[in-house]
Amino acid sequence: MTLTIEDPRWEAVLARDARAESDFVYSVATTGVYCRPTCAARTPNPGNVAFHADPAAAEAAGFRPCKRCRPDEAPLAERQAGLVAAACRRIETAEEPLSLGELADGAGLSPHHFHRLFRAITGLTPKGFGDAHRARKVREALQKGAQVTEAIYDAGFGSSGRFYATADDALGMLPAVYRKGGTAAEIRYGIGQSSLGRVLAAASQRGICAIMLGDDDVALVDDLRRRFPNARTIAADADFEDAVAQVVAMVEEPARGLALPLDIRGTAFQRRVWQALQAVPAGETRSYAELAGAVGKPAAARAVAGACAANKLAVAVPCHRAVRGDGSISGYRWGVERKRVLLAREAGG
Repeated sequence: MTLTIEDPRWEAVLARDARAESDFVYSVATTGVYCRPTCAARTPNPGNVAFHADPAAAEAAGFRPCKRCRPDEAPLAERQAGLVAAACRRIETAEEPLSLGELADGAGLSPHHFHRLFRAITGLTPKGFGDAHRARKVREALQKGAQVTEAIYDAGFGSSGRFYATADDALGMLPAVYRKGGTAAEIRYGIGQSSLGRVLAAASQRGICAIMLGDDDVALVDDLRRRFPNARTIAADADFEDAVAQVVAMVEEPARGLALPLDIRGTAFQRRVWQALQAVPAGETRSYAELAGAVGKPAAARAVAGACAANKLAVAVPCHRAVRGDGSISGYRWGVERKRVLLAREAGG
């Protein structure tokens, strides 16, 4: 008993520590079974416990797997991820949208449990995942020149009305305009001066669609045109000066936010990352891994960094609040020194 109690693996069993899930299993002499460290069964008497490197070693010693924690199978998190991945493939390959009940039955779970599990792992509801997948198919078809109605129905939308209700978020414009490469879209822009250099603010009919920082006006306008290659960019008149002034004021005091409407365009994943960034209070930071966890993708820290780099709305979508795991300041599209200054201002420095 003393050897078991002094073994650090016993502490993991008492804590049901998920971090030790793949490190070892333990057997109980009185029941003849072996378990994972995370098993929810009643804690055994340490005098009856022995530790084994893996299930094969425990079975070689004459023990059978626990029916509750199933240590001879993949870890629970891995099994759940597999169920959700299979459901995602079903959604993507189905000719018609699948109901929550159909997806849950396929996973062998109740609708409530499946819905909660799917959202925890993907960051989206099953319906949201299906809508995003179908919207992506519409975008791809329109980019290849398909007719709007054909693209909508081929993507699995039951009616054009259902798609048009979400087209603004999915495409950022009407489908016919998107099919033409956004050629009818008009973006006005203006440039102001801040203590961090030149600030370009641009707006579509929906709201501010770009905020960029730099040192050269020509380079800023070129960057805007690269980011909106098919839109018609127009230098704004005096009526737009107030909007530019508000954007510059936000750059000077990032904690104040921006009262103007925003036109945020991106993939479903990028929008989730940007929403998570906007939820970070001024004066605080989050690591890329923490942001990945916040959007339901704990292993996607690199993709989160990519979403930060794709952000077109400097400061308004505060990607400057994303840092490395050790808290150090990493790359920033508009310069690491600007990021450092923005964080210092928010912290009151």
